[in-house]
Amino acid sequence: MQIELDPGFAEPPLGYVPPPPADSRDRLDRLRLLRSRRVGPVTFQRLLSDHGSAEAALKALPGIALKAGVDKYAVCPEGTALAEMKAAKRAGAQMLCLGDAAYPATLAGIRDAPPVLWALGNTGFAHRPVLAIVGTRNASSLGARMARRLAGDLGQAGYVVVSGLARGIDTLAHAASLETGTIGIHAGGLDVMYPVENTKLAEDMARRGLRLSEQPFGLDPQARHFPRRNRIVAGLARAVIVVEAAGRSGSLITARIALDQGREVLAIPGHPMDTRASGCNMLIRDGATLIRGADDVLDQIGMPDAQADLPLPTPIVRPPATNPPRPERDSLTRRILTRLGPSPTAENQLIRDLGLPAPQITRVLAQMELAGSIERRPGGFLTRAAV
Repeated sequence: MQIELDPGFAEPPLGYVPPPPADSRDRLDRLRLLRSRRVGPVTFQRLLSDHGSAEAALKALPGIALKAGVDKYAVCPEGTALAEMKAAKRAGAQMLCLGDAAYPATLAGIRDAPPVLWALGNTGFAHRPVLAIVGTRNASSLGARMARRLAGDLGQAGYVVVSGLARGIDTLAHAASLETGTIGIHAGGLDVMYPVENTKLAEDMARRGLRLSEQPFGLDPQARHFPRRNRIVAGLARAVIVVEAAGRSGSLITARIALDQGREVLAIPGHPMDTRASGCNMLIRDGATLIRGADDVLDQIGMPDAQADLPLPTPIVRPPATNPPRPERDSLTRRILTRLGPSPTAENQLIRDLGLPAPQITRVLAQMELAGSIERRPGGFLTRAAV
């Protein structure tokens, strides 16, 4: 089952950032488009680029789904999006749309940038030089001291610290940088505190720092939401610092995503017999920069720019759509599915393996994503959807 889009449907240009919303109605339409079934960040940008506006994309979406064989497809109801916006207003949250001047410039540059972010606090922190500090939820005494010292010293040097509001290293990094600037990324809704013991810290961050989420208000975080959160942590930062991490951990996922996004990865070494250090030691073995403290980080990354604010994202005008030769969709769909499985495959690698023009392949991938036959993972990876 596939979706047939207009012949001009093509991959948005590299670095494409949509123009800012025209008005409050456009913001509502963008939220409805994003919350519609099977529309993720990449597909959102493709639809907006192809149809010119969220309103036009919403009108086109049921027809697109019908041609794919998805019967009775309904876009997100207006009432659902309005309820989310009202919940945000009650919480005092600000809506940041991709393309807004207040949207974080570094995050806008990643391929799967969140089309909408909900923000509580001072959004100016997201436009200052940012470093990510991540690590295990079960920190050792030495790891805890290192996280506090790194966050405090880097904050004093002028960096804002971003992390994922999790137990352990994340919590310690946020608390130590609260006075100098910290950003917390929620895996669930902005009003859902996970873990609950960080409620007081989160309240302090809303007053003196910044909290961000791409998820709807009221959403409890599930396992699949944490890698998506991690791509935002990495996307906001110039570099990701891993303090302690096991061999298989969310911190290593963040490090991998950071590398995919072109960020630097730095790691604190640990004893070979300590499982909490095994992930960091693996990262260093594989090329991450070994650091012993803030001075090593500053030697590697440099001091923050004298100008505190980073350049704001500039909307890129989409060139006129071309009509590349249309592939035999059934054949290409089968070829794609044979190359995908439950383990993530890089989209760029898939394109190279297929040996066809990238616009041809990305068009069919968008069709397959909307049809539900493939799923996107953070960092530009694809998997075959579970049957």
